[in-house]
Amino acid sequence: MSYYSCVVKLSVMAGRQAKLLGKADFERVLKELTYYSDPHRALAMFLLSVRAGLRAAEIAGLEWSMVLDASGRIADVMNLEDRIAKKKSGRQIPIHRDLRAALQTLLRHSSGEGPVIRSKSGGQMKPRSVVNWFRVLYGDLTLRGCSSHSGRRTFITRAARVVHRAGGSLRDVQLLAGHRSIAVTQRYIEGGSDIQKKLISLL
Repeated sequence: MSYYSCVVKLSVMAGRQAKLLGKADFERVLKELTYYSDPHRALAMFLLSVRAGLRAAEIAGLEWSMVLDASGRIADVMNLEDRIAKKKSGRQIPIHRDLRAALQTLLRHSSGEGPVIRSKSGGQMKPRSVVNWFRVLYGDLTLRGCSSHSGRRTFITRAARVVHRAGGSLRDVQLLAGHRSIAVTQRYIEGGSDIQKKLISLL
């Protein structure tokens, strides 16, 4: 059985993709995580999804060697290796300031070796466990339609909306997402009614 075959496909529910997280949803999740038994681990898991766009299996397989530099500090860029990525879609992802802070805190409570996100027993989490963790999180907050893929979709959509400000293109978003084609990336991006109204007004 492949590493990915055990992942529950929750990104498409009732014919729809996993819902995006709005600003209010994001704030509610952050508050909820402060009540978890291990809030540092919980925050890092959530931000790896929404600030780095990682898939559940990538969160489960991420190791400290992929996020630390030679001096043992959090690097500027995460080096996601092919062996933990879907279809060997390893890639480099600049580490967002929020995620950096969360990883730094988590590192202070870790040996800095092995999995970044460990199971409650101390071992490596399984992809299915990560999927279930997000299911419980969003379920407790009654965020219907949200799943472990919601953070990834949110990451990709937000990146696509602001990439022009960085002088980039959708190709840059594709590379960050680890997609083989821009067509796949485009399917992840959700439009916004306000944006569309503004677009029409500019025609």
